[in-house]
Amino acid sequence: MLGIIIGVSAVIIIMSLGAGAQSLILGQVKSLGTNIIGVMPGKSEKNAPPAAAMGVVVTTLTYDDAMAIKKIPHISGVVAYSKGVANVSYGKNNFETNISGTTADHLFVEDSEMLTGRFFNKKEETNLARVAVLGYGVKKDLFGATDPIGKKIKIKNLKFEVIGVTKEKGKVAFQDYDNQIFIPIITMQKSILGVNHIGLLRAKVDQKENILFAMEEVRSVLRQRHHIKDKSGDNDDFTVRSSDEALEIISVVTNSLNYFLGAMAALSLLVGGIGIMNIMIISVNERTREIGLRKAVGAKNINILSEFLVESVFLTLIGGLVGVLLGIVISFMIFFVINKLGYDDWQFIVSPISIIVALLVSGTIGFLFGLYPAKKASKLSPMEALRYE
Repeated sequence: MLGIIIGVSAVIIIMSLGAGAQSLILGQVKSLGTNIIGVMPGKSEKNAPPAAAMGVVVTTLTYDDAMAIKKIPHISGVVAYSKGVANVSYGKNNFETNISGTTADHLFVEDSEMLTGRFFNKKEETNLARVAVLGYGVKKDLFGATDPIGKKIKIKNLKFEVIGVTKEKGKVAFQDYDNQIFIPIITMQKSILGVNHIGLLRAKVDQKENILFAMEEVRSVLRQRHHIKDKSGDNDDFTVRSSDEALEIISVVTNSLNYFLGAMAALSLLVGGIGIMNIMIISVNERTREIGLRKAVGAKNINILSEFLVESVFLTLIGGLVGVLLGIVISFMIFFVINKLGYDDWQFIVSPISIIVALLVSGTIGFLFGLYPAKKASKLSPMEALRYE
């Protein structure tokens, strides 16, 4: 029964983890806003992420592209990003952290707020100003309880004046807003990274019903700027997605992964089935005289066959029930720990379908793997069985 218990509990746990992870990812994406358009460099197939999302460096988007998109009707704000990791220091405190070159619309588009000080303005965004806004976590690590406003920090050995600190926001879409420093995007490109491209831009649409119109306008503007005459999208060097499309793609990917992992876990049920078969074969050998005695007093082959099949199925079903209970308990413990770590979007989900399927599969395995030993028992000759030592 142990093989069945482990197999069924593994199926329940993995399906629950998959559903919980999916709820976390979808919740994180939804928290970014439902009226957001994302533009990433590089073309992507339908329902597939662009190359840039997979870590491939693509340089087809620029700061000027973001500014052109900002002029489109119903686009109320655009934030562009150029990101990297750099050493930051103040006094004796020295460590590496995430640096985000961004634009003055950051607070508006990302629904962030300032704890103290201010965010940089449009003029500072474009004139290579060395000003920095600290995430809440970076402020604590660098300054502790000291007020950082007006202090000078070093980023990659360049001095920046701290002009603000953002409110604690935590992780959104797996991006930790608290453990990064925001600087003007042109300063990031020219002084820190030495590049001309941007990694991502996000546009906020005034109303959700205008998203489709805005997306088509974004595509049209970028094709014109990138000299792409084909309007079919086959030659696009960028990807435009809405929040709803991102949710749909994530759902497809996570569902596929969930089913694949569940199938892999279900393979362990086969191991349990082989164990059941071996035990039943041993049981037939140990109960040979009992089988002979039953046949001698009138038991038919079907009676012996039924007896061993019922025993096999009963063993696997009991193992399946124990596995389901164990899987639910372990899944809840994992959910509890993950929630304590701050991932509130992770939900405790145990699908009734996964329970039913696990029990049906375990019962079927008991039947199939018990069939051979049961047939072997039913075909024993009464006289030979009674003489068996």
